[in-house]
Amino acid sequence: MASTATAAHNPALDPDTDAPDDPGHELAEFGAGCFWGVELAFQRVVGVVRTEVGYSQGHVPDPNYKLVCSGSTNHVEVVRVQFDPKVCPYTSLLSLFWSRHDPTSLNRQGGDVGAQYRSGIYYYNENQARLAQQSKEAKQLELKDKKIVTEILPAKRFYRAEEYHQQYLEKGGGKGTKQSAGKGCTDPIRCYG
Repeated sequence: MASTATAAHNPALDPDTDAPDDPGHELAEFGAGCFWGVELAFQRVVGVVRTEVGYSQGHVPDPNYKLVCSGSTNHVEVVRVQFDPKVCPYTSLLSLFWSRHDPTSLNRQGGDVGAQYRSGIYYYNENQARLAQQSKEAKQLELKDKKIVTEILPAKRFYRAEEYHQQYLEKGGGKGTKQSAGKGCTDPIRCYG
């Protein structure tokens, strides 16, 4: 007899089947700590046409920020990026990902602690999976003895975060100081506004 956990369908564990707005574009998804600063960094990339923050890789359908922060859902704060691969190759997104956080820090980035801040690359196709693994191996060689803890997994169902989280730093963050999301902008990113 099957247990209810295995017999019941859990949509949170389904693959992310959302599609880009344009058939020539692709989706990519990254977890690299608090999603506000990570999103702003990706917004600035030429060839990135859309970003949104949300929750993925957890086991609870339709989570909210409070529930994710409780640590009970196993979700990651992620940035889902829609990009034009003719303008911005996936490898450029991977380079930005590695530069934005400490991939050797388990379940934390700076003062943000918890599984929702873990490092992860969540791929949408086998080419992305291959390139992600190659980039991880190259980064590991660069870091020598510090072990990378970044997970590389298929993208699961994406749950868009609450509206106030979307483009949070561009809108002014907690202090009301707007930060530029202009393409190519190199201003320092202040993580909390």
